[in-house]
Formats: sequence, C-alpha cells, structure tokens
Amino acid sequence: MEVIGIVLLGLPMTLLVTAASFAFGAIGGIPLMLGLRSRHRVVRLAVRLVVDVIRGVPTIVWLFLLYFGFAIGVFRFSSLGAAIVGLGVISSAYLAEMYRGGFATLPKGQLEAAQALGLGRRTTFVRVLAPQALRTALPSAATYLMALIKDSSIASTVGVIEMVAAATAYSRQNPGTAGLTPFLAAAAVYVVISVPLAIATRRLDARLSRSHA
Repeated sequence: MEVIGIVLLGLPMTLLVTAASFAFGAIGGIPLMLGLRSRHRVVRLAVRLVVDVIRGVPTIVWLFLLYFGFAIGVFRFSSLGAAIVGLGVISSAYLAEMYRGGFATLPKGQLEAAQALGLGRRTTFVRVLAPQALRTALPSAATYLMALIKDSSIASTVGVIEMVAAATAYSRQNPGTAGLTPFLAAAAVYVVISVPLAIATRRLDARLSRSHA
C-alpha cells in the first residue's frame, strides 16, 4: 500500500500535464489545420513542413530543447512549463492532422448546399462544416489522448514529479526486486485510467458510426 500511495502522489501531476498539453494541442491544432487546408500552395507546403518536423522529432528531444536550450533574457521554462509546451506542440501537430482528416471526409455537397443557401464562408465553416468534421475526428482525438497519458511519463526526464518520477525515486531507495514494485504499481494506475477511456472511445465511435449511417 505504501508503494501505491507514493505512486499516486504523482497522479495529479500526470493528469495536469496530460490535460494541459491536450488543451494546448486542441487549440493549437486549429490554425495548423487551416494552414494545411489553405488555398495557397505556399502556405500549405510551409505548414506541412512545420507539422512534419514537429512530428518527426522525438518527444524527449522537444522537452530537452525547451528545458535546457530555450531562454529569452532571464526567462527559462520550468520543468512543468517545458513538459506542457513540448507535449502541447506535438499534440497540436497530430490533432491538426486529425482535424484535416475530419474535413476531408465531408461530402462536397455540404459546401455546395451551404453556398446555395447563401451562407458566407465563415458561417459555412463554423456552423456547417466544423461541427461535422469535429465529430468525425473525435474518436481519433480520444485515442490520441490515451497515448498522451502514457507519453506524459516522459516529463519525468526534465524533472516533473509525475507517477514515473515518483516510482523511480522509490526504486532508487529500494534497489533489487523491491525496486520493481513501484513501476508495476504505476503500470496498474495507467491501466486503470486508460481502460475506461478506451471503452468510452469505442462506444463513442460506434455511436457516431450509427448516427452517420
């Protein structure tokens, strides 16, 4: 029980890093998605390059670059700030692709019908296209959120005391077989969090599939 208690001390930080970086990505992915769908080829190619670079660099490298290498005057990222911004930037690139894919699945007739009704471009986007695209992208975004919960453990490499960091600290104080126990406890907590989310995601996907049918 002591081990579980120590691991659970890092759970609030795990949830904070996950929620904050996902929110960062959910918002940041919107302008990237708009760039990917731009009518201007130069803009599309530039944003495509940005998205591919963000996704191509390992997560731990982004966190190290922000925490150890980024400074403006006296400003430097804290451990938590580097973790949230780093994971948030990566999330924005992945979610932008999910948003773009959601728009790509929309029938062209939706746009034509909106134009026939005399709706403006902004109204068509906000009221007609975006809600449908978001609904399509939602299951993929939920699946990504599950992956992000596990990726939040990488924040321990820059000093964020989340569950893996708490488990590591306990393990160093208790070498040998006992040192494995906190990691098993951390794995169990990740499973307890992820499994209900996975079930909810599948149900959401099934419900959306039925509504589309």
